[in-house]
Amino acid sequence: MYYSSFSSKKKKVCYNRLMRQMKYFEAYLDDFNRISIYMSKQSYEGSSRFFYLQDEKGNLEELHIQSVEETSRGYNKYTCTCSHDIEVGKEYHIFHEYARKCVLKSGYIVKQPRFDELFTCDLPLGAIYTPKETIFRLWAPTAVRVDLSICSDYYPMKRKEKGIFEYTLKGNLEKEKYCYYVKVDGQWNVTQDPYGKSSLANSAYSIVIDCDKLINKKRKLPKLKSYTDAVIYEMSVRDFTAQNFNGDFEHSKKFLGVVEENDATREKKIGFSYLKDLGITHVQLMPVMDFASVDENHQNVFYNWGYDPAHFMTPEGSYCTDPNDAYARITELKTLVDKMHQAGIRVILDVVFNHVFDLDVMCLNQVVPNYYFQMNEKGAYSNGSWCGNDFDSLRSMAKKYVIDCCKYLMKMYQVDGFRFDLMGILDIDTMNEVYEACAQIDENVMIYGEGWDMPSFLDGSKRATIYHDHQMPHIAQFSDRFRDVVKGVTSKEEVYKKGYCTGDLALIDMMKDVLSASVSDHYAQPYFSEPVHVINYVECHDNQTCWDKIKECCKEDTKDKRIKRHKMCIAATLFAQGVPFLHAGQEFARTKYGQHNTYNGKDEINWIMWDRKDTYQTIVDYTKDCIQIRKQLSCMRYSTLEDVLHHVSFFELEKRALCYCMKEEKEEVIVIFNPSEKDVQYSFEGIMQLLFYDGIVENEIVNGYINIRPLSVIILKRSYYE
Repeated sequence: MYYSSFSSKKKKVCYNRLMRQMKYFEAYLDDFNRISIYMSKQSYEGSSRFFYLQDEKGNLEELHIQSVEETSRGYNKYTCTCSHDIEVGKEYHIFHEYARKCVLKSGYIVKQPRFDELFTCDLPLGAIYTPKETIFRLWAPTAVRVDLSICSDYYPMKRKEKGIFEYTLKGNLEKEKYCYYVKVDGQWNVTQDPYGKSSLANSAYSIVIDCDKLINKKRKLPKLKSYTDAVIYEMSVRDFTAQNFNGDFEHSKKFLGVVEENDATREKKIGFSYLKDLGITHVQLMPVMDFASVDENHQNVFYNWGYDPAHFMTPEGSYCTDPNDAYARITELKTLVDKMHQAGIRVILDVVFNHVFDLDVMCLNQVVPNYYFQMNEKGAYSNGSWCGNDFDSLRSMAKKYVIDCCKYLMKMYQVDGFRFDLMGILDIDTMNEVYEACAQIDENVMIYGEGWDMPSFLDGSKRATIYHDHQMPHIAQFSDRFRDVVKGVTSKEEVYKKGYCTGDLALIDMMKDVLSASVSDHYAQPYFSEPVHVINYVECHDNQTCWDKIKECCKEDTKDKRIKRHKMCIAATLFAQGVPFLHAGQEFARTKYGQHNTYNGKDEINWIMWDRKDTYQTIVDYTKDCIQIRKQLSCMRYSTLEDVLHHVSFFELEKRALCYCMKEEKEEVIVIFNPSEKDVQYSFEGIMQLLFYDGIVENEIVNGYINIRPLSVIILKRSYYE
């Protein structure tokens, strides 16, 4: 098996954060009548013969001590029960025998099935605007009070059924800033709206938005018959126009810069002018929803890819022309998407629902502590993402949140799909429901993600991973097997290892497997159930670029040979069964100077170096030719397992070159990869048409024999006549 070499995009936190046993005396409601009490041995030796529960009216009730155990952190843990269910949303205190008290905090109760049964709500949440009034609606079942702060005043919100707090304020509140004061677990939290649609710079406040005047009808695009018809191109908004030595981009590093065209971009064929000519069908934007690691008022001080979410419905302010204009970030992202659609290019958003940047200040956790993040009964947070917290999609309102966000982004921004970062943190049912909800908005929606099996608290049988792809019929996943077989192992520790296209000819059988989308058991254990589930790639934002990797594992090669190997990796990606995925700049030998994880590096490391486009124009032309060939040949885009099993086969030449055959009733196409450093001869009966020999070939006929040069890819086609 080939396993993912996951490289964290954030500072790795290699422990499970424990939210208990921080003070001398603590108490947590872990079920409706079960309380866990912790007493430090530094205070009264951690000993108490009895405990009392005090309600909001001052009434006291003695608790029943069920058990006492010592913890490894120097505490005694008392498990106590109450004679009745404790009402959620009320403030209680616990007294020990020495008359000291602490607040009873909501603990594991928020993970109990009954909690969701009582409080699951399907009402629209957030600031629901009309010109005459705005309804503010917040789901906060464990809060004892919520105040709305707006227009320099405070309004106590009314608690309603299902843990909803609501307040209707008359008047036209468009563009007004607001926040919530939430009293929960004995303290006041000041927080933005989890359903906020926009904000001021650095998430200072949520802003009331008139969504109705912004949502527009989507431009009609050709139907996407199958995921395998897509050619995906991953880019960062900032990177795409950050290199701006000559002022070619007026809106460098911005949403508008991505789709900017002017005399300079057209003449130099850079930016959007270049992108439109490349032939790709989908652009995947690295995170564009509000992230926390870049100061939006001082945008050039810090750099970050954006895998550190602060808000999920609010666009990132550093990408707009004025981060303090709440509408600018919305309209400018909408402009980007619309211009892409005008050019016939669909847009996929990279969404990061697996974790958040800072759990302590994240609005979801400020409003309903512990609910949205995986936590065990001991109060430890799951850390499968290596970011200190993992999203808990099993909770009904957390699942609703993910689905609501995706539906909103599709309707407001008219995007065409989502790429889920660390999708294996989420559960299978949530991902299937995301697809179903989005497909009702646009039947051509495309959903895929990283199906790595991360060690979270989520039961392994429920994780949305590669191993469960057969349970997610409309969700595609990145193939790390394809990446490692074609290019070579990606991890920093094994960067010297070669793949088939970089010279390890022993991987020829595995190359057969990945070219056929790893769906059969002919060459290896099946990895996917259908070719539409497979995202084939050799380069993405993580790890070394393909060019840098080849420089490491093929040090003995000349530069000319490395270019040929790089081209072969691109050809394999674009000719294989499955869905091809390219990283921006890959087609002109993108380099990050050998660095593996540049998530917070400088612009000079991460930006698209447009001068390299001219230096490596031969690779650009080669990539465009490969894309054109893929679009012409439907046999490279099979959508079902049955088609692959019936039509795809392989044979070898001199145990070095691989012949990848797609045979149908009226024609046969043969793609030959020769990653060796020797010529390989192929003899055959009759005549064939040479379509591709390291680039498109026009109308050349080959009669019975062809020589395949070292480090070359060719495509032959034979037509059968009745």
